[in-house]
Amino acid sequence: MIAARFKRAIIGAPRDIKDPSVFHRISLIAFLAWVGLGADGLSSSAYGPDESFRALGTHTYLAIGLALATAFTIFIISYAYSRIIEHFPFGGGGYVVASKLLGPKYGVVSGAALLVDYVLTISVSIASGADQVFSVLPQHFVSYKIIVVTLTIVVLMLLNLRGVKESVKILMPIFLLFLITHVVLIFGGIGFHLTEASHVAAEMKQGFNSGLSTLGAAGMFALFIRAYSMGAGTYTGIEAVSNGIQIMREPKVDTARRTMFYMAISLALTAGGIMLCYLFFHVTPESGKTMNAVLLERFAGGWSLGSFPVGNIFVVVTLGAEAALLFVAAQAGFIDGPRVMSNMAMDSWLPHRFTSLSDRLTMQNGVFLISGASILTLVFTKGHTSTLVLMYSINVFLTFSLSEMGMVRYWIRNRQKYPDWPKHIIIHLIGLLLCLSILTISLVEKFTEGGWVTLVVTLALIGLCIVIKRHYDNVNLHLKRLDDILSNIPPVTTEAPKKTDPRAQTAVLFVKEYGGLGIHSFLSIQRLFPNHFKNYIFVSVNVVDAGSLKGAADLDQAIDETEGSLKKYVSLANQMGFAADFRLGVGTEVLVEAERICTEVAKEYPRSIFFAAKLVFQKERWYQPLLHNETAYAFQSRLQFAGLNSMVLPVRVFESQTAVS
Repeated sequence: MIAARFKRAIIGAPRDIKDPSVFHRISLIAFLAWVGLGADGLSSSAYGPDESFRALGTHTYLAIGLALATAFTIFIISYAYSRIIEHFPFGGGGYVVASKLLGPKYGVVSGAALLVDYVLTISVSIASGADQVFSVLPQHFVSYKIIVVTLTIVVLMLLNLRGVKESVKILMPIFLLFLITHVVLIFGGIGFHLTEASHVAAEMKQGFNSGLSTLGAAGMFALFIRAYSMGAGTYTGIEAVSNGIQIMREPKVDTARRTMFYMAISLALTAGGIMLCYLFFHVTPESGKTMNAVLLERFAGGWSLGSFPVGNIFVVVTLGAEAALLFVAAQAGFIDGPRVMSNMAMDSWLPHRFTSLSDRLTMQNGVFLISGASILTLVFTKGHTSTLVLMYSINVFLTFSLSEMGMVRYWIRNRQKYPDWPKHIIIHLIGLLLCLSILTISLVEKFTEGGWVTLVVTLALIGLCIVIKRHYDNVNLHLKRLDDILSNIPPVTTEAPKKTDPRAQTAVLFVKEYGGLGIHSFLSIQRLFPNHFKNYIFVSVNVVDAGSLKGAADLDQAIDETEGSLKKYVSLANQMGFAADFRLGVGTEVLVEAERICTEVAKEYPRSIFFAAKLVFQKERWYQPLLHNETAYAFQSRLQFAGLNSMVLPVRVFESQTAVS
């Protein structure tokens, strides 16, 4: 009781999924989506320009071109993903695009890359945020970094278990503080140097001529490209919007496109502006400090109001805002990581349990898993931001490349259908060229520095997904045979349906959709208890999972489909001479709703015995409980504790080529 109260105090009370307005209340308007998903992209300005500018070394005169190239890339990728949003209005991002347009094999590669990407989104954001904090603290405090980042992930995990909208609203003031402080920094920093434009231009010209004589045109270009690719972390959050369309307010496509626009403008101005400020203030790396910390000290460190150190306070507040926003940016991993898991689970690449929702309508299993993986990643890398950024950008651009490749293929294959296809394909061709270039350079430059770890982990995850998929396909093959054998049973009698008798022996059978598994269970009861039961009550729970959490209309449709399946079972029982009826429930937790329905049935039919089917494998293995819910045994345990008689019906699955019996 105390534990339940504590849980409700932390996470909140259950949501009523039967309330049509609940879908509206948990969705995000464009501004809130910008906070929750756009923060990932915007926060990358804390480490992307830093890595890029450092790579220039003494050749900082290239920074203006680098800032323009960065802004151009942001707009190209953002616009390309806006077009993807139009074609895939139900979300899913790179995984769905690759699966639908290139095929399932490409889809699992993109999905695995995205999952690793979102784990690293959380890890990079938290680690970089901690770096901003420790930049203004004494050096010996750095030893507490792992503890701080771990506690931060735990707090964000709890916020996300409450719900996406709640977590975003709590973090919104941080987002606004970041915007205000960085508007002052960027526009103030560039504005201070407008009067020195001719002097800056002369310095750039002198530096360019010097570089041309020492490096040559080819050497300068190679240096520029390397610096450009080292800043690949700047673009890492752009895809988050297309992955999170499901949580946005109707009309979802318009909301998502508006969110993407906000993100593109804010990220381009912030990343490009910071890079120019590095150049104008002659920022150089300093031990124990981020480049942004050095920039802020040079920009505002000398400000004072009498004896009051206004500048130092501005530096601390701005770095604090950066750190806090980086923590907010981890939201994209908590929002989109579990969503990608659910999409892959619906396609059987991951355990089906990842499609489940809690009673707060959050993807609880995915949130727990991605939180644990992020903590392990931070411990493994000791929280080194540079290492994490190296690992991070490779998978991001692998996903980007597959998405753009899919869209290019789509327009080529549909060129007869759309006469204006050349104008649509051009943006994706440019995006594909940019993404493949950055991916290739990142692999070459970063492979030995930590990029190989990302590839090994991603390949291992792909292999695991393939094994899981083969297992589910094998099980589905056997269940399909069962459907083929039993779904078209000819009627035994054509007598009029009998009315159920509450005083008679009643079999209550827990079923899902109409098919061989449920029919097999129904016939098994008759075989085990011949002529014993006069009534059959078919019970089903319409589970609201990640796939059905779209809107009230979609939920109503799912309920109608489930009710249609139950009526087929009732009709089958009537054809075989039995009185029958059905009960239908709706919920996120199947056992809770099933227990409630069965308790009510037991009051109406006191002489009831409850049945549920369970797949039993020829060879039991340790991973099978992870891939298949132990719902039947848990169902039996709950009902027995409630004083109701229950029984589990085995449905044997042979792993050879023999059929299910």
